[in-house]
Amino acid sequence: MENMPEKTRKIKMEEIKLVGFRVLCPGVRYIKEIPKASLHLENRMSEISHITNSKRQIGAFKVEENTKDEDGYWVCMEVSAFENVPEDMVTLTVPAQSYAVYHHQGSNKEIVKAYEDLHKWIETSGFKRLKGRWHIELYHSWKDPERLSVKLCDTIE
Repeated sequence: MENMPEKTRKIKMEEIKLVGFRVLCPGVRYIKEIPKASLHLENRMSEISHITNSKRQIGAFKVEENTKDEDGYWVCMEVSAFENVPEDMVTLTVPAQSYAVYHHQGSNKEIVKAYEDLHKWIETSGFKRLKGRWHIELYHSWKDPERLSVKLCDTIE
């Protein structure tokens, strides 16, 4: 957990609207399927209206989903409005929430360890994880799964 104070903090984010692809597969396949969906989304960005930041992809998921419709992982772009959404894409609105944030740089294989460190920080800081809410990942570099730059945002009370 070295460097955790510098890499970890609490933030509040306003509601975000997302357009992209839902990845639904057995748990062990996500490490392969998410990067594929990310590249597919990048190739189709020009079809999405009202993108707010073309240099950032957003992943969304729930640790404990309430319905089958919430199962999976969403690979998306943030938009200011849902308009002319391509038929094979999905929309998702993540409400305003507070997050514990950890900036991970490195392989997607190391994200599990980064989340473990983040969860320890949340516990020692006295926050409560909200597993039934949308958690997000803010990707600033996603083309190479071995060299990611992503902010892991775990929803907290």
